[in-house]
Amino acid sequence: MNWGVFEGLLSGVNKYSTAFGRVWLSLVFIFRLLVYVVAAERVWSDDHKDFDCNTQQPGCANVCYDHFFPVSHIRLWALQLILVTCPSLLVIMHVAYREAKEQRHRAAAGDDCRCVFPNPGKKRGGLWWTYLLSLVFKAGVDVVFLYIFHRFYRNYTLPRLVKCELPPCPNVVDCFISRPTEKTIFTLFMVVTTCICVMLNLVEATYLIGKRCRECVLAGSRESCRHSRDCAEPPGTAGQVFHGADYKPPTASIPGTQPEEEEALS
Repeated sequence: MNWGVFEGLLSGVNKYSTAFGRVWLSLVFIFRLLVYVVAAERVWSDDHKDFDCNTQQPGCANVCYDHFFPVSHIRLWALQLILVTCPSLLVIMHVAYREAKEQRHRAAAGDDCRCVFPNPGKKRGGLWWTYLLSLVFKAGVDVVFLYIFHRFYRNYTLPRLVKCELPPCPNVVDCFISRPTEKTIFTLFMVVTTCICVMLNLVEATYLIGKRCRECVLAGSRESCRHSRDCAEPPGTAGQVFHGADYKPPTASIPGTQPEEEEALS
């Protein structure tokens, strides 16, 4: 694994995520990916080799193992991690597309032109929908894999003993699983972290939708206030003062006249 490229991808995802997205990324990287790479692979490395059945019938152990473990935990978790992290890479690709489009626009119209995307990483327009759909997709993938695990392994636990009577087994044989308690602990740990990730995705989606609705409501209220102010003053009357019907305008006094003469003149 090229850790330099991986670090660059992580920094890009962290840069364009909200606070909930950063918590989700830390949870996936530390408690799911690292646990999978460091510990889980070693626990399930001898899964098929140490699956013992109390019979020497050729093919019986293989048939029973395939029946009780149709898909390995490790391969399911690997597929789940790939599908969960891909939508975050799509967000980075969308931002990169915006930046490239902005550079082409500036190269064609000059540096003094109006920007198409003043802030390419800001969640507006298509990027907002890309980010929201990525959250829904990640939560959906985790829920689907939780159902698959529960369907294959009831209550997410592994029994110590399974009984198999599939052909070519001569009769009902007992088969024993290697390290079932340790595998059950790892399975429950991954299930709990997956549930937390689903909750974080739903909370982040709710936060984005609520923030967007709040912005729309505030924009509508400002527009209505501006419209009401425009309608309150008729055109051409701005700055005019209106008086009652009994109002008498003041008269200017003529220089050199007495007050009695001013009354006679008025």
